[in-house]
Amino acid sequence: MYKALYLSPMIPSYNLLKTGEFFKEILGFSPHMETENYSIFYKDKQTIHLLRAGESIGQMEFYLEVDQLDLLWESIKDRLDGLQVKAPFDREYGMREFHLEIPYTKTLLLVGQELNNQ
Repeated sequence: MYKALYLSPMIPSYNLLKTGEFFKEILGFSPHMETENYSIFYKDKQTIHLLRAGESIGQMEFYLEVDQLDLLWESIKDRLDGLQVKAPFDREYGMREFHLEIPYTKTLLLVGQELNNQ
């Protein structure tokens, strides 16, 4: 059987520059490739792909599991003005999460950490 190495979301964006800035400046990703129509960013062996959106895109969402959710939240919460955000909260299924929209997309980012790993 094969081993899956990575799962990389491909997110359509109406403004690749601004969406890329969000991943670099807020979440600390580094650019691997940035063009007018396609970009790839990476952090800790994880990648995000951004592509230029067409006129009509639906909403998507993805889940980023981290090891220090509250530390991440404290480091970014003051830089999220103008975005829809749900501050950290505990879920009934054993995760602590915060939610935020990714700028210039119809994408919701759910960030979580197992409650027993805090």
